Amino acid sequence: MAHQRFKALLITLITTGLFLVVTPAWAGLPQGNAVKDPAAILRDALPFDQQDIRTLQHRLELTSDDLRAKRWSALGKAVSRSQALLNTRRSTILNAVPEDRRSRAEDLLAQVDTGLEDLQQTVQAADKPEFIANRRKTLRHIGDVEALLVEDGFERAIPAEFDALPRLQGRATLTISTTQGDLTTVVDGYNAPLTAGAFVDLALKGFYDDLPFIRAEDFYVIQSGDPEGPEIGYVDPATGQERQVPLEIRVPEEPETLYNETFEDVGLYKATPTLPFATLGTLGWAHSAQAIDDGSSQFFMFLYEAELTPAGLNLVDGRNAAFGYVVEGFDVLEELTTDDRIRSIKVIDGADGLRSHA
Repeated sequence: MAHQRFKALLITLITTGLFLVVTPAWAGLPQGNAVKDPAAILRDALPFDQQDIRTLQHRLELTSDDLRAKRWSALGKAVSRSQALLNTRRSTILNAVPEDRRSRAEDLLAQVDTGLEDLQQTVQAADKPEFIANRRKTLRHIGDVEALLVEDGFERAIPAEFDALPRLQGRATLTISTTQGDLTTVVDGYNAPLTAGAFVDLALKGFYDDLPFIRAEDFYVIQSGDPEGPEIGYVDPATGQERQVPLEIRVPEEPETLYNETFEDVGLYKATPTLPFATLGTLGWAHSAQAIDDGSSQFFMFLYEAELTPAGLNLVDGRNAAFGYVVEGFDVLEELTTDDRIRSIKVIDGADGLRSHA
């Protein structure tokens, strides 16, 4: 009962706009977002221009409402339309894939065919859990095709003033091992190359090994990356100075990534970033309350709670940079407290995309 009263109080404070946090490097709660699945967010964030496969992806993702209401006839029609789309646009999709990857794309689309057939069978059986499992698998294959559509060496323009900073090309998968267990994360160098690059660089250096979680708040964030001693960030041994990473936020359809500018600075008050704070385990880069360009090594994982992120409230998107998502280990994430530590952060895929400078 006390927990429910506490939760209700938080909801009241947030919805009246009074829940403000002013401690340095701590952020406020963001608004809710229609897309709350990290896998779906990462699919949407892939930089390619092939609308048929994107339509197929979204058509399957949007079956959730019909599935919750058990509208099996509507679900069957959605799957049939997906099958028709793939049958009629398969060659167009494949022709958009670079030739050296096309064979792999053909194999993946064959698995999508199988997945759609399996979905039809689960619709006929009115088997909700099996529909969810098959949809997840089919969407994973679609996402793999979409990843093949990203051109080799894709990079976004980064201002020359940041040439000395590391940057990540593409994506990397990392395991965060903690005293509660392991988390698997994906960081996105397509849309946050400097922030993701700094994180991967520090992970490879072993910087985060044995660091404590310095802040843990229910329904809010858990934060780490503060080194032992007086420093609050990573000191580059080559310069003896703290390395600072600029605020870096990508917005869909905007020609350039925002660097060291908030949404308020540029008048994008209602924008949703390409990488939003919209799901449990969003990785965010911490900076102080006094500046937006002084983030160095501290990061946080957002503890998403739908009831505490009402639509129309936005206190993190546009003020902090998201750079990736937890994709496995959510049970571990929810158990972490300030009594816990990071044992290590290991890059298990994508380290070859890290560049030490421009």
